[in-house]
Amino acid sequence: MIQSMTGFGKAVEVINNKKVTAEIKSLNSKQLDLSVKLPPCYRELEMPLRSTIAHDLMRGKIDLMVTCEPIEGSVNTHIDGTSLQQYRTQIEALAAELSLPQPTDWWATLLRLPEVVKNDSRSAEADEEELAQVAGLVARATEALVAFRTQEGNRLQGFFEEKINAIGELLAEVPKYEAPRVETVRSRIVEELSKLENVDYDKNRLEQELIFYIEKFDITEEKTRLANHLRYFMETMEGEPVGQGKKLGFISQEIGREVNTMGSKANEAELQKLVVRMKDHLEQIKEQVLNVL
Repeated sequence: MIQSMTGFGKAVEVINNKKVTAEIKSLNSKQLDLSVKLPPCYRELEMPLRSTIAHDLMRGKIDLMVTCEPIEGSVNTHIDGTSLQQYRTQIEALAAELSLPQPTDWWATLLRLPEVVKNDSRSAEADEEELAQVAGLVARATEALVAFRTQEGNRLQGFFEEKINAIGELLAEVPKYEAPRVETVRSRIVEELSKLENVDYDKNRLEQELIFYIEKFDITEEKTRLANHLRYFMETMEGEPVGQGKKLGFISQEIGREVNTMGSKANEAELQKLVVRMKDHLEQIKEQVLNVL
């Protein structure tokens, strides 16, 4: 079964009078592109979390964000008077220099500035038990993301099966246009020869040349290889999810190569129409394969 690279996971838990939230999301990317944002008290978890997430999620543009908020009634905050005074001094100096009016409500202005109101519970160093709980919280969020990826992967697999089967059905229609195509080529050549006056030709030699000419339009090998690629695509989807996206991308390229060759050899309007419809399904497959893990 395949997995998508797109997903989202979230887990919330109260730890030491703090509401800790772990959110992790993933988008498609050729390689692993991991971003981790943690509160200062959990910074030492960054490298272990990076290692674990890289192992569990393997590929994608992944963003992990952990936030913590004090529970109501347990807040340990204070106003930093030194920062507040420094901000006021700078504002007054700038107001005089730029001929601007000073704030009419100093409290509303100053309390919104960074580091004026401080929360000691957010900056306090976390103990080993709390760090272990946060790591477990991130693991649960990651599990939720994997479940999301699997669900999205099931949807993608159904989409791919539909498109591969559609190409297979079109491939099954090809033989009924092959015999008329050969006869059309033969008739056109004979007709052009008949227009030449006072020219005689060896009919046996003409048949030999026609056989050689028509062999150039033979698509038997292309049909066989295309059928094999379609079957291999379906088998690959049933394998292990690791590296499936790249494998399916390579197989899609091979499918496209055979379809293009059939188109160049078609030399028949109805057969060319089949090729165009195959390409339409294939382009949709290629677009969605970029989302596969």
